[in-house]
Amino acid sequence: MIKAIIIDDEVQARNLMNNLIQSACPQIDVLASCDNLPNGIKAIRKLKPQIVFLDIEMPGHSGLEINDFFGENEIDFEIIFTTAYNQYAIEAIKLSAMYYLLKPISEEDLIDAIKRYESKQLKKNQEAAQQEIQNNKIAVPIGQSIKFIELDEIVYLKADNSYTEIHLMDGTSIIASRTLKNFEDVLTQNKNFFRCHKSYMINNNYVENYVKSDGGYLSLKTKQEIPITPDKVEAFLEYSRMVKR
Repeated sequence: MIKAIIIDDEVQARNLMNNLIQSACPQIDVLASCDNLPNGIKAIRKLKPQIVFLDIEMPGHSGLEINDFFGENEIDFEIIFTTAYNQYAIEAIKLSAMYYLLKPISEEDLIDAIKRYESKQLKKNQEAAQQEIQNNKIAVPIGQSIKFIELDEIVYLKADNSYTEIHLMDGTSIIASRTLKNFEDVLTQNKNFFRCHKSYMINNNYVENYVKSDGGYLSLKTKQEIPITPDKVEAFLEYSRMVKR
């Protein structure tokens, strides 16, 4: 779930935004709705949201003043400004807002904003993972944290819809909130990892045998049997020879 806070001085606007989020973006968990910027700042510090839906035109403090309440490195959340006045767009852009929604907010615009957020976060996580590959580690997003795993500890990875099971040498497994394709994009930089099946990626260091019967599978040193699709066999055998060389 993506944690979010709504800051808007109008009760109706807060309720409309909350209802729109629930219907259009169920992956967002609204932790609080605040009626002014100071209360919103308190909620941000306490609840640590990932996204803040922030109205601009409010009595007392404009939403554009949010940077005044935080130190240079304290803003670790994305801001989506909401307003009925499009003349604030330039100011919002200057503050590096991720998105700018004009009231009345449409479902399409909200969905587009969240897709941009998710794409930005995915790119950030991939960049972190690629950096760690150089140190023989991979950065794995788990909920709101990132776990660093030694590549040599990974036996195989298994797709589970939009998640991935990472099976380790000690027999434990980790559920990561990324698709197997995301891991493939990073791990293929390491010569030991091979995508042998639409649902599996193996660490070749743990492969003991390729077995032709039962449709073909890879027998691992850890006693698991991992399927390999027929169109991957030739590539795997060539890949294995390359790794051994």
